[in-house]
Amino acid sequence: MAALSWIIEHAWSALSGLVYVLLNPLTVWNLSEPEAVMRFVYYGASPELFLLSTMLFFGVFAYGVYNREFLWRIVGGLEGFSNSIGRLAAWAGLLMVLQQIMVIFLQAIFRVSDIGLGPVGLGFDRPLGWWGDSLKLYNAIVVCMCCAYTFVQGGHVRVDLFYAGVKYRTKRVIDMFGALFFMIPALLLIWHYSWFFMWRHLINPKVNASDTLDGMIRKARAFRWQPETIGFSPNGFDAYFLFKVLIVFFAFMMMVQAAAVFYRSYLEFVGGEDDEGRGLDRDILDAADPDTTEGAA
Repeated sequence: MAALSWIIEHAWSALSGLVYVLLNPLTVWNLSEPEAVMRFVYYGASPELFLLSTMLFFGVFAYGVYNREFLWRIVGGLEGFSNSIGRLAAWAGLLMVLQQIMVIFLQAIFRVSDIGLGPVGLGFDRPLGWWGDSLKLYNAIVVCMCCAYTFVQGGHVRVDLFYAGVKYRTKRVIDMFGALFFMIPALLLIWHYSWFFMWRHLINPKVNASDTLDGMIRKARAFRWQPETIGFSPNGFDAYFLFKVLIVFFAFMMMVQAAAVFYRSYLEFVGGEDDEGRGLDRDILDAADPDTTEGAA
């Protein structure tokens, strides 16, 4: 009874909070106001957001059971979002290679000590060690922002003990179960702790997952922006807070993909083998290779 009361209370708070956000967007998103920032930090990993997301997830699914074409459009939109972000972020790999060549070339031949971008005195000047150390960021961008894209493309390694040998609809049930009871709970946990981990390196005073809303509002009295700028070496990369932001982005992208996996698995289960791979947008690397063309749009 207490659990039901807790759910009803927070669900009502979530719905009323959503209405307030829609009616007062300038107040809520005013990140120059300390109390607004602290409220944003709290609600970003709060029970209210969890319940609102859960209601949205199952609400879309419930309507999709009635209108499967609507759910197919949702799946196409979610997978298209993952593909678009992944294809854009993949260019970070090329930038990483070009920057590495630039650093080696300038260091070995011209013996420069720093590299500047833009007009002299007004540009972005950093020591050569900073540029070399920042290569880690490109690698992190590829890993965090292309993970959902790789999932859509079928590029992740599957530890297959019995999946390949079961029937078509059994595979779809396994995919639905895995998305709902493994992917989503694990990603919610990653989101919850990485959210506060990120904000602890962006603002002061520090916030924690155990802080209440009232406690955070009290902390707003001493609020100030303080992004982490400490590198591992005196001349090394000094924007490590960006890695924390990428962890949060990874969790969000993979939760979107987990929802797409659940919806697609249901639709393919109901529609049968004729619907397998419907609308799946996969990149074709080699037209002669059947593994890369299977399921391509």
